[in-house]
Formats: sequence, C-alpha cells, structure tokens
Amino acid sequence: MSSLDSTSAARPASTPRRAFIPSPGQIFDPVARALEVIGDRWTLVLVRQLLVGPRGFQELRVRTGIAPRVLSGRLRQLVSDGFVTTVAEGSRSLYVATERGRSLEPIISSIARWWVHTGISDLDIDVSRFDSTSPQSIMESLPFLLRDERARDTDVTFEIRLTGEGGGVWTVAIHRGQCEIRPDFADHADVRYTADARVWCGVALGSVDARDAVKRGLMTKDGAHHAMDEYFHQPSRAGKPSGARSQDDDNDPGRE
Repeated sequence: MSSLDSTSAARPASTPRRAFIPSPGQIFDPVARALEVIGDRWTLVLVRQLLVGPRGFQELRVRTGIAPRVLSGRLRQLVSDGFVTTVAEGSRSLYVATERGRSLEPIISSIARWWVHTGISDLDIDVSRFDSTSPQSIMESLPFLLRDERARDTDVTFEIRLTGEGGGVWTVAIHRGQCEIRPDFADHADVRYTADARVWCGVALGSVDARDAVKRGLMTKDGAHHAMDEYFHQPSRAGKPSGARSQDDDNDPGRE
C-alpha cells in the first residue's frame, strides 16, 4: 500500500450534513398559518352562529352545547382577535360577528357543504345520532343542504308550521339558487307543511318516511306539487348517485 493510500484510509468519512428543519411558523403555508388563527375547534362554529345574527351567551350555549367555561374563553379570544364584538341590548350584552368575522363565511359554507355532500357518506356517519337536533338548527342549516343544480332556476316559497317542542313557523324561500330562511309566516307560500317538530326533523334529515308521516296524521302538505326534497339534500340518504330516482320521489304525497 502506498503512503497516499494509507493516508486516505486513515481519514474519517465526512459526516452527512443534517437537513435544516424549520419550525412550523417559519414555513409559508397559507393553510397552516390560517389554521393558527381560526383552527381552534370552536372558532368557526361560533362565528357561524353569529353570522345569522346577534346572540347572547346562553343562546350560544343552547345552539352549540359548548361548556360554559370553554365558551367564555373562546368568545374572549374571538373578541381579542377581532372576529366578534359585543353590543348592548337593554341590560344584557350580545355577541356580533364583525366584518372580519363575516369574511369567514365562504370558508364556513365550504366546510358545511363538504360534510353534507361528501363527509357523511365517505365517513359512514350515522345521522340518527342527531335526533336531538332542534328544528331551528335544521332550518338554519338548509342553505348548506341546497341542491345547487336543482335550485339554480327555481323560484318557490315553503312555509313550515311545526307543533310540539321546538316548534314555530318558518319561511323557506328559494330564488335563483339562493336560499333564505326567516322565522315568520310567508307572505305567499307555494307549499305549506304542517307537522310535529320531531317528525319534521326526521323527514328533513331523511330518517323518517314522509308518506308514512302523512298517513299517520303527523304531517300535512298543501299547495303546489313542489316538495322540499327536490331542492335539499337529506343527510340520511347521502351517497345516492346524483340524478337517481330516490325514495324521496316516492315518499312525497304531493308529487304526481
């Protein structure tokens, strides 16, 4: 072995340089950086509730089920981050979404629509777990359930009259692909549903057969041939091929 070979053999191999791994905050990732601000479990849920209108602390508790201590902390953070502010109404304070909070509406809508159109069926979610959902919650969720392709050229107004716990009267108006919900009688209703609140919740979610509800006298439908299932997804029936004739088509007593 030459002296050169001997020197080369004795020289230690160079240590590989370790790749530099930055901290998450050093990486320009719009998704990750946005979630640092709005990714808390309850942030979008609370903003979504406030997009409908001002709410008091207790009303937010009833609508979300969030524990008082957690709710108080999340609301303080939302106010601090500028997504929510408070306004006085008489002797109480209400929480209101700010302009910054309202800028989150497209994100909230996209998440809700993904869950309705894809998440329920792909994740095999049992919708019967939502039996305790209030009619008001379902009414306010209808814009997320809208079948865009069927509502695009539609102009129809439904009036929903519900009795029993959680009952009330709502107007559901679809105009050119937009759905408006308001808690009041309709100025002019093309179709009127009258039902027990629990029954209507089941029909709306797709877990109760509409024809059976009518036969049992738990729901009536008056007016034009339009039926709500023509224009709204029913979560229990998620995953059916688009355009396929569904059980809904046979269940609606007002469809000919």
